[in-house]
Amino acid sequence: MTLTPTLEPVEAVTVLPPQPAPAATPGAPAHVITDADEALQTARRLADRFAVDAAARDRDRILPWQEIDAFSQSGLWGVTIPREHGGAGVSTGVLVQIIATLSAADGNLGQIPQNHFYALEVLRVGGTPRQQRFFYERVLRGERLGNALAEIGHKDFKRRTQLVREKGGWYVQGKKFYCTGAIYAHWIPTLVTAVEDGQETTYLTFIPRTAPGVTIIDDWDGFGQRLTGSGTVQFDRVEVDPEWVVPFKASFDRPTSIGPFAQILHAAIDAGIGHGALQATLDFVRQHARPWIDANVERAADDPLLLHQLGNVHVRLRAADAMIARAARYVEAARRAPDDDTVARASVAVAQAKALATAASLLAGNKLFELSGTGATLSGRGLDRFWRNARTHTLHDPVRWKYHAIGNHALNGRRPPRHGAI
Repeated sequence: MTLTPTLEPVEAVTVLPPQPAPAATPGAPAHVITDADEALQTARRLADRFAVDAAARDRDRILPWQEIDAFSQSGLWGVTIPREHGGAGVSTGVLVQIIATLSAADGNLGQIPQNHFYALEVLRVGGTPRQQRFFYERVLRGERLGNALAEIGHKDFKRRTQLVREKGGWYVQGKKFYCTGAIYAHWIPTLVTAVEDGQETTYLTFIPRTAPGVTIIDDWDGFGQRLTGSGTVQFDRVEVDPEWVVPFKASFDRPTSIGPFAQILHAAIDAGIGHGALQATLDFVRQHARPWIDANVERAADDPLLLHQLGNVHVRLRAADAMIARAARYVEAARRAPDDDTVARASVAVAQAKALATAASLLAGNKLFELSGTGATLSGRGLDRFWRNARTHTLHDPVRWKYHAIGNHALNGRRPPRHGAI
């Protein structure tokens, strides 16, 4: 069986305010980034561009089709592909800087490719050389990977999204939610369950978004990260090529870097949103805020209590940056030589970074209003998006369980569990 997905985005079934139908992409190959310096420079350039209309996009819920096309055509979505396959093979430390830089400009655009990079890591760890070549080539051309991993309330195996193997072909049947990036993707890596020798197992199946039976529903209505497209994907007997099916459970039965790699990207998104909130605070205090009468100063920027609070936000965000950079080194060590100890150390280091990034991001969003004053709450300014985005995204994988994993490792020497959420 052969299915050849095109680079043309399909229209979503829209249940929120209607969006203009996206223009068909021209199919021109994406730029290929060759090294870390070029990747970081490209991220900074795009961040400056994306920040300009971020508030308007959020306010009017304008899905960022043009921005996503520019993002993937820039080559940034291919930077983790190994050099032997034509990519830049950037380190985890470089990737988290890219993600944080873009998240500071627009948290939505920072989060949308998170599962793209996650799927590439699953492919690197568990895919066959043939599968790697097939998908790496397409990503370097500019094709994007979304996700359909999570389901709502389906603990019963029989109700989960299934991979059904029949003599006439392989099919996927089911329904997913929280499908961040699927609406913008060319491929939708989908978590499916199957029974082999009487045992339940899971696979990541790469499904073309244009395949018959795929329905993408734009029904994400969270108060934050409003443009990530994290809604529903329905699969109605979707035929898939066996070559698009990659082991998933098997990649967690042994120690691999997949879990900490996924989580450090979330930490980078949180920290980036926090830095965006801090920059918005600096701009507002300089241009609009008034000093409190008892400060006896002419400018809010000279208010000593404001400066103290601002310094606290700055320090906590910088500490989160440092912890993320430290954790990235542990993740790289686990990617090079995965074993029980390297993966456990990476997981704990990432949990520490995620805990700190969560607190720092929420603090920055809160202090934006506390230090700027009532004028900052005017809806036309759109500054509330930083707190809403931080509060929504930091709910990924409860931080209370990060502290549990950290404490259990420190006190009892117990390694964290191996899965995508730690």
